[in-house]
Amino acid sequence: MQGQPAVERVFREEYGRLIASLVRRFGDIDIAEEAAGEALVAALEKWPESGVPANPGGWLTTTAGNRAIDRIRREKQRDAKHQAALMSYDDTPHEPVGPVEDDRLRLVFTCCHPALQPEARIALTLRLLGGLTVAEIAQAFLVPEATMAQRITRAKKKIAAAKVPYRVPEAADLPERLGGVLAVLFLVFNEGYLASGGGDPVRAELTGEAIRLARVLRHLLPGEPEVTGLLALLLLTEARRVARVRDGQLVPLGEQDRAGWDRELIAEGHGLVRECLAINRPGRYQILAAINAVHTDAATAADTDWSQVVALYDQLTRLDPSPVVALNRAVAVAELDGPQVALTLVDRLPLAGYHAWHAARADFLRRLGRTAEAKQAYDAAVDATQNSAERAYLSRKRGELV
Repeated sequence: MQGQPAVERVFREEYGRLIASLVRRFGDIDIAEEAAGEALVAALEKWPESGVPANPGGWLTTTAGNRAIDRIRREKQRDAKHQAALMSYDDTPHEPVGPVEDDRLRLVFTCCHPALQPEARIALTLRLLGGLTVAEIAQAFLVPEATMAQRITRAKKKIAAAKVPYRVPEAADLPERLGGVLAVLFLVFNEGYLASGGGDPVRAELTGEAIRLARVLRHLLPGEPEVTGLLALLLLTEARRVARVRDGQLVPLGEQDRAGWDRELIAEGHGLVRECLAINRPGRYQILAAINAVHTDAATAADTDWSQVVALYDQLTRLDPSPVVALNRAVAVAELDGPQVALTLVDRLPLAGYHAWHAARADFLRRLGRTAEAKQAYDAAVDATQNSAERAYLSRKRGELV
């Protein structure tokens, strides 16, 4: 017998593929989401007794497709879609829809259409491809849940009203659409690497999907260094994933067992970073990949070349002067110039709703011996995150203060 958590885990793993398939078939995001939700309800009713089927993705796709057809039949005003849905479905090749045949990549490009605002593009893709809840996406953007819900609803309406095509754009149109797609894949990966919700602390299906789509993009645009940089960044980060959680607690970079890092992924990532350096057209993802290359090149935490890390963050700041970049730079500065200098930098940042800001302050205050303030900062960090592994780590560090 399979319980509800097992069913929900399978559904979450299959969600992006399911939604992409339904959008391609029915051409309507709302129908796809509703049908997917009904398929989950059906799975929750049947699978706990009968067990998860051998091909759960196929079961969900068939069930959701049937639910979508039923809905279209009920909505008689959708005559054209009604007729299309009643046609028997087969797996013969459909019309070409762009330079690459991949349902999920087409979904990403649909959500990242220039008709949508940048924030809406990313939020909608996280919802449809990653299956993130509105609350999880709102947390990633540091905005209220109601604001994010409105943003996603408006984006879906805009796609319908503008008749945005469900396809990968022609090769000549790819570059102008690329920035939004890269940002989406990075955020999908980050949600998998350190999930913002209260379920599994790490979601390997999301990190794997982001890497797979980044590889498809690199095949599509082999001469675009930011695509190469993003793939390198994801690989070098993924290489550390297994060592990042131990006994239910987050393990920070400096405390990880480096013998557990995936050396094949590191070698591939370093090779891609060298490709980017040879092209010499630096961008955000290339610099982030180079920072990770420095970390993964060090045999121990003590061997890390922090001056090089800070120099790379200085370069990144010129391209992306965001508070989050400034926070990460301050963490590196603390290793060079000490926690007091870093704390002064961090206290200027408008990130009071961001758990990592509180966690960094807590660490600096602890190192400065300001115990009472450090306890308050750890408490704030725990309150600001739902990730179980991160909460366990922060709670332990707070408990070590006397």
